[in-house]
Amino acid sequence: MAPENDSSVTEFILLGLTQKPELQLPLFFIFLAIYQPLFCLFLAIYVVTVVGNLGLTILIGLNSHLHTPMYYFLFNLSFIDLCYSSVFTPKMLMNFVFRENIISYVGCMTQLFFFLFFVISECYMLTSMAYDRYVAICNPLLYKVSMSHQVCLVLSLAAYVMGFAGASAHTGCMLRLTFCSVNVINHYLCDILPLLQLSCTSTYVNEVVVLIVVGINITVPSFTILISYIFILTSILHIKSSQGRSKAFSTCSSHMIALSLFFGSAAFMYLKYSSPGSMDLGKISSVFYTNVVPMLNPLIYSLRNKDIKVTLRKSLFKTPRRTMF
Repeated sequence: MAPENDSSVTEFILLGLTQKPELQLPLFFIFLAIYQPLFCLFLAIYVVTVVGNLGLTILIGLNSHLHTPMYYFLFNLSFIDLCYSSVFTPKMLMNFVFRENIISYVGCMTQLFFFLFFVISECYMLTSMAYDRYVAICNPLLYKVSMSHQVCLVLSLAAYVMGFAGASAHTGCMLRLTFCSVNVINHYLCDILPLLQLSCTSTYVNEVVVLIVVGINITVPSFTILISYIFILTSILHIKSSQGRSKAFSTCSSHMIALSLFFGSAAFMYLKYSSPGSMDLGKISSVFYTNVVPMLNPLIYSLRNKDIKVTLRKSLFKTPRRTMF
């Protein structure tokens, strides 16, 4: 039966990053030696992503001294990275095992919605973290008041609301399209631009929505973060102590690295002309914000954070108290 939008397509085929149909299950172990580097690379990335983000959420959740605004947002960021990398990575890895990576129409639209929901939520969660650093460095005396529990809750909920609104807009517009005979998606996940190329009806409305929604979700957080860091850098330069400046730079550098990777690769993917040839570059760009960034975030924030390292060391090497008999 056709979907409710009268589309004749009931399933899609994801080409993935490697387009080698001979890599089918009976010959998997024979060809594994040839394609092992690429398969193992993304498998390792996913394992590190899951372990790192899950470990960071558990560590922050179980240690009360980390229940501060900065770690509250980091907890949410790790949760988002864990979820959105799990939306598509297991399916992408299946492309290395099966001859055709098939996904149903409903499954594709569901994957699209949740992928966009978590990606957009991450944009605004990173923005909230930038605002938190701005208040901590520029107005330290008012930090507890400005970043109260209620404020943190509102900022995090706003990030998820924006994610839901953006994902609903994109997915709703995608459901109105008709997909005819061509059902091969030139990507390793169900994303907006590859799906638009398959539609046999006008995609003008969708393209306008992409420009507006993606433009808002990139430019608004980017300008907010830019303004926050202008004030932050100005305040840091006025710090007389070199040790204080170094500590402030160290606190912000991790966040700036994560921001550059995420927004840079996402902007390159969506704010450009969509053509079949450009999708090959788009897939490479999307690898950074879909696979690499979720893996690096817990490493960036933990390896450069003294509190996280001390808490992790205490949790791993905690020994039970000895009792005297």
